[in-house]
Amino acid sequence: MHADSLESKGWGRFARTIDMLGLDGFERLRSSFVVVMGLGGVGSHAAVALARSGIGRIRLVDFDTVTESSLNRHAVACPGDVGRDKVELVAARMRAINPDLEVEECRAFFHEETADALLAGPPDYVVDAIDSLTPKVVLLKSCGERGIPVIGCMGASARRDPSLVRVGLLGETQGCPLARMLRKRLRKQGVALDIPVVYSTEPAGAVLPPDDAEERYERGRVRNRLPSLPTLPAMFGNAAAQVVIEALASG
Repeated sequence: MHADSLESKGWGRFARTIDMLGLDGFERLRSSFVVVMGLGGVGSHAAVALARSGIGRIRLVDFDTVTESSLNRHAVACPGDVGRDKVELVAARMRAINPDLEVEECRAFFHEETADALLAGPPDYVVDAIDSLTPKVVLLKSCGERGIPVIGCMGASARRDPSLVRVGLLGETQGCPLARMLRKRLRKQGVALDIPVVYSTEPAGAVLPPDDAEERYERGRVRNRLPSLPTLPAMFGNAAAQVVIEALASG
């Protein structure tokens, strides 16, 4: 499409995306609906990348608020955002990036009782950026039962080697303790392990004990400290977004 035609549609900012995906692929993105579950260091980067890609509709799901210790790896949070709901913060940034984007904000905790509402639509794809094991198991199982494509994000914290980040099937992952626990739980529930995931083969560093009240979920669970740099969570989130973009653009 000629540059003047793109500008007339208000698509000038997507010109390089259209160069990569073709006009048909981009229009498929524009008509797609994606859910991002979890808006921490991984999910926030995935959400921003999807907004920049031209996805038409995104539902954001997270129960937490921004904490000071999460600022080093979050895609959009700044010191003045500490205490704000993550869904509200990320949604505002995404609307600024892509004013045409339809954004739904769901401040909710994903579990069996909320699955129907949070997966309603149904979405064309789900990004699993949940960092808790049980909700992650429920989400992957729920997507499988509903026939909803999902990309799972495994452990990005306590790792530092970008060359060891991989995209593959959950059943074939190596070196990721979270993936190992997921495989065990999902096998027991009869869930197939042919789920695409982003993971690292790098051995994870040590988990540290909680150091203050900031690291507690509102639902009461104490959160252990996980050392993390800005880089690997961003890589995981962007890799997950790329899987979604390619899948939806190709139809």
